[in-house]
Amino acid sequence: MTITETKNGSALTVALEGRLDTMTAPELEEKLNAALTDVTELTFDLEKLEYISSAGLRVLLSAQKTMNRQGSMKVLHANEMILEIFEVTGFSDILTIA
Repeated sequence: MTITETKNGSALTVALEGRLDTMTAPELEEKLNAALTDVTELTFDLEKLEYISSAGLRVLLSAQKTMNRQGSMKVLHANEMILEIFEVTGFSDILTIA
């Protein structure tokens, strides 16, 4: 998986490419833990994300909990399969999906 971080002041965009699963979720979690300290607006760009597992969902949920305390988080460009996973798991009710 490729993780691309773009920071603009206190806004951070994280673009994910490939598969977010048990093998790659720890890397994303580590990067987010290091990057979120002074972020008030977090955006995940999932345009090139092909798959997300429960481990990936856990990382998104953790990021959402952090951002609930210090700002906002949104998810952009999720494909149909990812959106269906969000629906089935109830994440569509938790996340702001645009």
